[in-house]
Amino acid sequence: MHPLLLLLISMLMSCDQDYQVVVKEPEVIYEEIEVPVYIEVEVPVGTPTEDVEIWVDSFVQVNAVDGVDIVWVIDTSGSMNTYQTKLLAGIELMMNALPDTGWRLVMISTDPDEATAEQQFPLVPGDSIHDAEDMYDAMNRGPNEKGFDSIYEYIESNPYAATWMRNDAALLVVFVSDEDDQSDIMSSSTDFISWYSGRRFGNVFLASIVMLADDISACEGPGSGSQVGLEYINATSLLFGTIVDICSDDWSPGVSDATTQIEPYESIVLSNTPVPETIRVFVSQSLYNDWYYDQNTNTVHFIVTPSGGALVEVGYVVDTST
Repeated sequence: MHPLLLLLISMLMSCDQDYQVVVKEPEVIYEEIEVPVYIEVEVPVGTPTEDVEIWVDSFVQVNAVDGVDIVWVIDTSGSMNTYQTKLLAGIELMMNALPDTGWRLVMISTDPDEATAEQQFPLVPGDSIHDAEDMYDAMNRGPNEKGFDSIYEYIESNPYAATWMRNDAALLVVFVSDEDDQSDIMSSSTDFISWYSGRRFGNVFLASIVMLADDISACEGPGSGSQVGLEYINATSLLFGTIVDICSDDWSPGVSDATTQIEPYESIVLSNTPVPETIRVFVSQSLYNDWYYDQNTNTVHFIVTPSGGALVEVGYVVDTST
Protein backbone atom coordinates (compact mmCIF):
# COMPACT_ATOMS: atom_id res chain seq x y z
CA MET A 1 0.00 0.00 0.00
CA HIS A 2 1.67 3.29 -0.97
CA PRO A 3 1.24 6.48 1.12
CA LEU A 4 -1.14 8.64 -0.93
CA LEU A 5 -3.92 10.91 0.24
CA LEU A 6 -7.47 10.35 -0.97
CA LEU A 7 -10.47 12.64 -0.50
CA LEU A 8 -13.13 10.08 0.47
CA ILE A 9 -16.70 11.28 0.74
CA SER A 10 -18.49 8.83 3.06
CA MET A 11 -22.26 8.96 3.40
CA LEU A 12 -22.85 8.05 6.99
CA MET A 13 -26.13 8.10 8.80
CA SER A 14 -25.77 9.38 12.31
CA CYS A 15 -28.14 10.71 14.86
CA ASP A 16 -27.52 14.40 15.01
CA GLN A 17 -29.70 16.89 16.77
CA ASP A 18 -31.46 19.50 14.70
CA TYR A 19 -34.54 21.49 15.50
CA GLN A 20 -37.72 22.18 13.62
CA VAL A 21 -40.13 24.80 14.80
CA VAL A 22 -43.76 23.74 14.87
CA VAL A 23 -46.12 26.54 15.78
CA LYS A 24 -49.22 25.66 17.74
CA GLU A 25 -51.07 28.39 19.50
CA PRO A 26 -50.22 29.36 22.09
CA GLU A 27 -47.03 27.21 22.56
CA VAL A 28 -43.88 26.40 20.55
CA ILE A 29 -42.82 22.72 20.50
CA TYR A 30 -39.24 21.67 19.65
CA GLU A 31 -39.03 18.25 17.99
CA GLU A 32 -35.82 16.18 17.66
CA ILE A 33 -35.35 14.70 14.16
CA GLU A 34 -32.71 12.56 12.41
CA VAL A 35 -30.87 14.15 9.51
CA PRO A 36 -28.18 12.69 7.22
CA VAL A 37 -24.68 14.01 7.83
CA TYR A 38 -22.22 14.19 4.95
CA ILE A 39 -18.63 14.12 6.06
CA GLU A 40 -15.62 15.01 3.93
CA VAL A 41 -12.47 13.43 5.29
CA GLU A 42 -8.89 13.64 4.02
CA VAL A 43 -6.94 10.67 5.37
CA PRO A 44 -3.60 8.97 4.71
CA VAL A 45 -3.85 5.68 2.85
CA GLY A 46 -4.51 2.80 5.24
CA THR A 47 -4.88 5.01 8.31
CA PRO A 48 -8.02 4.87 10.47
CA THR A 49 -9.66 8.05 11.73
CA GLU A 50 -10.76 8.48 15.33
CA ASP A 51 -14.47 8.08 14.64
CA VAL A 52 -14.67 5.71 11.68
CA GLU A 53 -12.10 3.49 10.09
CA ILE A 54 -11.58 4.56 6.49
CA TRP A 55 -9.38 2.47 4.24
CA VAL A 56 -7.92 3.00 0.78
CA ASP A 57 -6.73 0.18 -1.50
CA SER A 58 -4.82 1.32 -4.58
CA PHE A 59 -2.69 0.31 -7.53
CA VAL A 60 -1.18 1.80 -10.68
CA GLN A 61 -2.78 0.27 -13.76
CA VAL A 62 -0.46 -1.72 -15.99
CA ASN A 63 0.20 -0.37 -19.47
CA ALA A 64 -0.71 -2.59 -22.41
CA VAL A 65 2.47 -4.23 -23.73
CA ASP A 66 3.46 -6.69 -26.42
CA GLY A 67 4.69 -9.60 -24.29
CA VAL A 68 7.08 -9.72 -21.35
CA ASP A 69 10.78 -10.46 -20.98
CA ILE A 70 11.56 -12.15 -17.65
CA VAL A 71 14.98 -12.42 -16.01
CA TRP A 72 15.53 -14.46 -12.85
CA VAL A 73 18.70 -13.11 -11.22
CA ILE A 74 19.81 -15.99 -9.01
CA ASP A 75 22.40 -16.05 -6.25
CA THR A 76 24.78 -18.86 -7.27
CA SER A 77 26.90 -18.88 -4.12
CA GLY A 78 27.21 -22.14 -2.16
CA SER A 79 24.71 -21.23 0.56
CA MET A 80 21.91 -21.17 -2.02
CA ASN A 81 22.06 -24.91 -2.76
CA THR A 82 19.42 -25.60 -0.12
CA TYR A 83 16.85 -23.57 -2.07
CA GLN A 84 17.29 -25.30 -5.44
CA THR A 85 14.10 -27.41 -5.24
CA LYS A 86 11.92 -24.42 -4.31
CA LEU A 87 13.62 -22.29 -6.95
CA LEU A 88 12.79 -24.68 -9.79
CA ALA A 89 9.26 -25.15 -8.45
CA GLY A 90 8.80 -21.38 -8.46
CA ILE A 91 10.04 -21.08 -12.04
CA GLU A 92 7.73 -23.91 -13.14
CA LEU A 93 4.79 -22.19 -11.46
CA MET A 94 5.54 -18.93 -13.26
CA MET A 95 5.88 -20.68 -16.62
CA ASN A 96 2.50 -22.37 -16.13
CA ALA A 97 0.82 -19.13 -15.01
CA LEU A 98 2.08 -17.02 -17.92
CA PRO A 99 -0.02 -16.50 -21.07
CA ASP A 100 0.19 -19.01 -23.91
CA THR A 101 2.15 -16.56 -26.02
CA GLY A 102 4.41 -13.52 -25.74
CA TRP A 103 6.82 -14.31 -22.91
CA ARG A 104 10.52 -15.13 -22.74
CA LEU A 105 12.45 -16.15 -19.62
CA VAL A 106 16.13 -16.50 -18.78
CA MET A 107 18.19 -17.14 -15.65
CA ILE A 108 21.43 -15.34 -14.87
CA SER A 109 23.81 -15.31 -11.92
CA THR A 110 24.12 -12.48 -9.40
CA ASP A 111 27.80 -12.45 -10.40
CA PRO A 112 28.07 -9.61 -12.99
CA ASP A 113 31.05 -11.14 -14.79
CA GLU A 114 29.13 -14.36 -15.35
CA ALA A 115 25.96 -12.51 -16.36
CA THR A 116 27.86 -10.51 -18.97
CA ALA A 117 29.07 -13.76 -20.54
CA GLU A 118 25.72 -15.62 -20.35
CA GLN A 119 24.51 -16.79 -23.78
CA GLN A 120 21.51 -19.06 -23.22
CA PHE A 121 18.45 -18.55 -25.40
CA PRO A 122 15.38 -17.85 -23.27
CA LEU A 123 12.63 -20.27 -22.37
CA VAL A 124 9.50 -19.61 -24.44
CA PRO A 125 5.88 -20.82 -24.46
CA GLY A 126 5.83 -24.58 -25.02
CA ASP A 127 9.02 -25.23 -23.03
CA SER A 128 8.76 -27.49 -20.00
CA ILE A 129 10.21 -27.60 -16.51
CA HIS A 130 12.83 -29.99 -17.89
CA ASP A 131 13.98 -27.23 -20.23
CA ALA A 132 14.11 -24.90 -17.23
CA GLU A 133 16.18 -27.42 -15.28
CA ASP A 134 18.59 -27.70 -18.20
CA MET A 135 18.94 -23.90 -18.31
CA TYR A 136 19.55 -23.75 -14.57
CA ASP A 137 22.19 -26.51 -14.75
CA ALA A 138 23.95 -24.81 -17.68
CA MET A 139 23.89 -21.21 -16.43
CA ASN A 140 27.17 -19.47 -15.60
CA ARG A 141 27.93 -19.38 -11.89
CA GLY A 142 30.03 -17.11 -9.71
CA PRO A 143 30.42 -16.29 -6.01
CA ASN A 144 29.47 -12.60 -6.13
CA GLU A 145 26.10 -11.45 -4.79
CA LYS A 146 25.63 -8.30 -6.86
CA GLY A 147 22.14 -8.65 -8.30
CA PHE A 148 21.69 -4.99 -9.25
CA ASP A 149 25.02 -4.88 -11.10
CA SER A 150 24.32 -8.25 -12.69
CA ILE A 151 21.06 -7.29 -14.42
CA TYR A 152 22.58 -3.91 -15.33
CA GLU A 153 25.58 -5.56 -17.01
CA TYR A 154 23.41 -8.19 -18.68
CA ILE A 155 21.18 -5.58 -20.31
CA GLU A 156 23.81 -2.92 -21.03
CA SER A 157 26.95 -4.98 -21.79
CA ASN A 158 25.94 -8.46 -22.95
CA PRO A 159 25.65 -8.54 -26.77
CA TYR A 160 23.70 -11.79 -26.66
CA ALA A 161 20.97 -10.27 -24.48
CA ALA A 162 20.29 -7.75 -27.23
CA THR A 163 19.46 -10.59 -29.64
CA TRP A 164 16.38 -11.70 -27.70
CA MET A 165 15.25 -8.86 -25.45
CA ARG A 166 12.48 -6.67 -26.92
CA ASN A 167 12.12 -2.93 -26.43
CA ASP A 168 8.33 -3.10 -26.89
CA ALA A 169 7.80 -5.80 -24.24
CA ALA A 170 7.43 -5.37 -20.50
CA LEU A 171 10.37 -6.38 -18.32
CA LEU A 172 10.09 -8.41 -15.11
CA VAL A 173 13.18 -9.05 -12.99
CA VAL A 174 13.07 -11.56 -10.12
CA PHE A 175 15.92 -11.43 -7.61
CA VAL A 176 16.60 -14.61 -5.60
CA SER A 177 19.22 -14.46 -2.85
CA ASP A 178 19.80 -15.34 0.80
CA GLU A 179 22.03 -12.26 1.20
CA ASP A 180 21.62 -8.55 0.60
CA ASP A 181 22.82 -6.90 -2.60
CA GLN A 182 26.51 -5.98 -2.63
CA SER A 183 26.72 -4.16 -5.96
CA ASP A 184 29.37 -1.57 -6.82
CA ILE A 185 27.95 0.22 -9.86
CA MET A 186 24.38 0.29 -8.50
CA SER A 187 25.45 0.90 -4.92
CA SER A 188 21.95 1.41 -3.51
CA SER A 189 18.34 0.57 -4.22
CA THR A 190 17.65 4.18 -5.29
CA ASP A 191 20.53 4.07 -7.80
CA PHE A 192 19.17 0.86 -9.23
CA ILE A 193 15.57 2.10 -9.46
CA SER A 194 16.72 5.34 -11.07
CA TRP A 195 18.23 3.28 -13.89
CA TYR A 196 15.73 0.41 -14.03
CA SER A 197 12.56 2.51 -14.02
CA GLY A 198 13.71 4.19 -17.23
CA ARG A 199 13.78 0.92 -19.19
CA ARG A 200 10.92 -0.08 -21.51
CA PHE A 201 9.18 3.29 -21.20
CA GLY A 202 8.49 2.49 -17.54
CA ASN A 203 6.88 -0.91 -18.21
CA VAL A 204 9.12 -2.61 -15.67
CA PHE A 205 8.30 -4.84 -12.71
CA LEU A 206 10.21 -6.32 -9.80
CA ALA A 207 9.97 -9.26 -7.44
CA SER A 208 12.40 -10.34 -4.75
CA ILE A 209 12.67 -13.73 -3.07
CA VAL A 210 14.97 -12.89 -0.18
CA MET A 211 15.50 -13.26 3.53
CA LEU A 212 13.15 -11.08 5.56
CA ALA A 213 13.63 -9.61 9.03
CA ASP A 214 13.70 -12.15 11.89
CA ASP A 215 10.33 -11.12 13.29
CA ILE A 216 8.47 -11.81 10.05
CA SER A 217 10.64 -14.47 8.39
CA ALA A 218 9.84 -18.18 8.45
CA CYS A 219 13.52 -18.85 9.17
CA GLU A 220 14.19 -20.18 12.65
CA GLY A 221 17.31 -18.03 12.71
CA PRO A 222 19.82 -16.49 10.31
CA GLY A 223 21.66 -19.16 8.37
CA SER A 224 25.39 -19.28 7.84
CA GLY A 225 26.34 -16.31 5.70
CA SER A 226 22.70 -15.25 5.31
CA GLN A 227 21.35 -11.76 5.86
CA VAL A 228 18.20 -9.73 5.34
CA GLY A 229 17.87 -8.51 1.75
CA LEU A 230 17.17 -4.88 2.64
CA GLU A 231 18.33 -3.34 -0.64
CA TYR A 232 16.32 -5.83 -2.70
CA ILE A 233 13.29 -5.22 -0.49
CA ASN A 234 13.63 -1.44 -0.76
CA ALA A 235 13.96 -1.52 -4.54
CA THR A 236 11.00 -3.85 -4.94
CA SER A 237 8.87 -1.72 -2.63
CA LEU A 238 9.65 1.40 -4.67
CA LEU A 239 8.02 -0.30 -7.67
CA PHE A 240 5.19 -1.80 -5.59
CA GLY A 241 6.49 -5.25 -6.50
CA THR A 242 6.23 -8.65 -4.84
CA ILE A 243 8.43 -9.67 -1.91
CA VAL A 244 8.67 -13.34 -0.91
CA ASP A 245 10.29 -14.83 2.17
CA ILE A 246 13.00 -17.16 0.87
CA CYS A 247 12.50 -19.34 3.97
CA SER A 248 8.77 -19.86 3.43
CA ASP A 249 7.76 -23.43 2.66
CA ASP A 250 5.90 -22.43 -0.47
CA TRP A 251 6.89 -19.61 -2.81
CA SER A 252 3.77 -20.16 -4.94
CA PRO A 253 1.61 -17.26 -3.67
CA GLY A 254 4.42 -14.77 -4.17
CA VAL A 255 5.41 -16.10 -7.56
CA SER A 256 1.76 -15.95 -8.63
CA ASP A 257 1.58 -12.32 -7.50
CA ALA A 258 4.77 -11.52 -9.40
CA THR A 259 3.30 -13.10 -12.53
CA THR A 260 -0.05 -11.32 -12.38
CA GLN A 261 1.45 -7.88 -11.76
CA ILE A 262 2.32 -7.64 -15.46
CA GLU A 263 -1.34 -8.04 -16.49
CA PRO A 264 -3.86 -5.14 -16.42
CA TYR A 265 -6.14 -5.16 -13.38
CA GLU A 266 -9.78 -5.89 -14.16
CA SER A 267 -10.72 -6.09 -10.48
CA ILE A 268 -9.31 -5.60 -7.00
CA VAL A 269 -9.94 -7.66 -3.89
CA LEU A 270 -10.40 -5.27 -0.97
CA SER A 271 -8.19 -5.56 2.09
CA ASN A 272 -11.10 -5.15 4.51
CA THR A 273 -14.85 -5.66 4.52
CA PRO A 274 -16.47 -2.36 3.51
CA VAL A 275 -19.78 -0.74 4.24
CA PRO A 276 -20.88 -1.21 0.59
CA GLU A 277 -22.66 2.12 0.18
CA THR A 278 -19.52 4.01 1.22
CA ILE A 279 -17.28 2.61 -1.54
CA ARG A 280 -15.84 5.27 -3.81
CA VAL A 281 -13.48 4.63 -6.74
CA PHE A 282 -11.10 7.28 -8.07
CA VAL A 283 -9.02 6.98 -11.25
CA SER A 284 -6.23 9.55 -11.57
CA GLN A 285 -7.93 11.46 -8.71
CA SER A 286 -11.26 11.69 -10.56
CA LEU A 287 -14.43 9.97 -9.36
CA TYR A 288 -15.00 6.80 -11.39
CA ASN A 289 -18.36 5.07 -11.77
CA ASP A 290 -17.75 2.12 -14.13
CA TRP A 291 -17.51 -0.57 -11.47
CA TYR A 292 -19.57 -2.85 -9.28
CA TYR A 293 -18.98 -4.55 -5.94
CA ASP A 294 -19.32 -8.32 -5.40
CA GLN A 295 -20.01 -8.83 -1.71
CA ASN A 296 -19.48 -12.61 -1.91
CA THR A 297 -15.86 -12.23 -2.97
CA ASN A 298 -15.25 -8.76 -1.47
CA THR A 299 -14.10 -7.61 -4.89
CA VAL A 300 -14.55 -4.41 -6.88
CA HIS A 301 -14.87 -5.26 -10.60
CA PHE A 302 -14.24 -2.68 -13.31
CA ILE A 303 -16.86 -2.60 -16.07
CA VAL A 304 -14.45 -0.48 -18.09
CA THR A 305 -10.80 -1.31 -17.37
CA PRO A 306 -8.89 1.81 -16.22
CA SER A 307 -6.29 2.98 -18.71
CA GLY A 308 -2.61 2.12 -18.36
CA GLY A 309 -0.56 4.24 -15.99
CA ALA A 310 -3.60 5.50 -14.08
CA LEU A 311 -3.59 5.57 -10.28
CA VAL A 312 -6.67 3.67 -9.13
CA GLU A 313 -7.86 4.17 -5.54
CA VAL A 314 -10.77 2.44 -3.83
CA GLY A 315 -11.80 4.07 -0.56
CA TYR A 316 -14.44 2.88 1.88
CA VAL A 317 -15.56 2.79 5.48
CA VAL A 318 -14.55 -0.48 7.12
CA ASP A 319 -17.46 -2.54 8.44
CA THR A 320 -16.40 -3.19 12.02
CA SER A 321 -19.57 -5.09 12.87
CA THR A 322 -18.41 -8.31 11.19
